[in-house]
Amino acid sequence: QVQLVESGGGLVQPGGSLRLSCAASGSIFSINVMGWYRQAPGEQRKLVASITSGGSTNYADSPKGRFTISRDNAKNTVYLQMNSLKPEDTAVYYCNAIIKSFSPSGPWYDYWGQGTQVTVSS
Repeated sequence: QVQLVESGGGLVQPGGSLRLSCAASGSIFSINVMGWYRQAPGEQRKLVASITSGGSTNYADSPKGRFTISRDNAKNTVYLQMNSLKPEDTAVYYCNAIIKSFSPSGPWYDYWGQGTQVTVSS
């Protein structure tokens, strides 16, 4: 069984910073793409940033230049450094990962974390 656990969310003032972490654990053989999504109340879940196992990154337009995604493959962990936070960044942030479990010949599966709340308000 694979589990993704996010941490690092909280309440910050506009212009502040937060660093989110997501650690994957369980029967993991390999992790492909990892990413961060966010969902505000009444809105669709949207991609924030993603990173491949080789380190190639992709960002949505809004956070680009303010957020930085990174990963530590040895720790099966992905991070999202969020700077210059704005009220519109307020959302539940979800970690996502495509993971191969158990063996090299096993299938890839799409996993999601439970989400961590980020609130940007003065």
